[in-house]
Amino acid sequence: MGIAEQPQRVTMTRAARRVLEAAERLFYERGIHAVGVDLIAAEAGVTKKTLYDRFGSKERIVVEYLAGRDERWRAFLAQYLDDHLDAARATPRARVLAVFDASRAWSASFGAKGCSMVNAHAEISDPSHPAFPVIAGQKEWMLALFTGLARDIAPDGAERLGRTLMLLHEGALVAHGLNVFPDPAAHARDEAAALLDTVTAKA
Repeated sequence: MGIAEQPQRVTMTRAARRVLEAAERLFYERGIHAVGVDLIAAEAGVTKKTLYDRFGSKERIVVEYLAGRDERWRAFLAQYLDDHLDAARATPRARVLAVFDASRAWSASFGAKGCSMVNAHAEISDPSHPAFPVIAGQKEWMLALFTGLARDIAPDGAERLGRTLMLLHEGALVAHGLNVFPDPAAHARDEAAALLDTVTAKA
């Protein structure tokens, strides 16, 4: 989870899996605060007792929901890069832009309402909430990813470049969720490409 502490995960039984699948869909579609345990239990076809036996609290379900989304995004990104880049020949510029391409593909398939972490942070801003480290951890991981990629392009300005690339990436996710204008991920990719070309030309 970046530099944030890994949350302790719940062991999944069949009933727990049904609860989590229902919660994931409801939380993402309607928001975390708007969804109660009664609705989750009903949608999962389990009793509230079973829900609490498996998770203990709604907060723990939220942790599992966000941690699961984070794991799937990281796995998706890794697989996308493997499938679309020749690791031995890919330039640093191509690796950066591939992250934007992967995010665009993810958003098209799994992110109609935008980034689940950004959406969750709008409802969970208290650092003491058990889900907060998951939210912050994913963004810390993304910043570290972009900074590491930037280091291969501009070693002396890697932190600044990494932050700028992350801002383009995160802004595109928000614009996508709000449906502000068509294909913000492609626009962010184009801006990132122009930025990288400028940085490279100055090197």
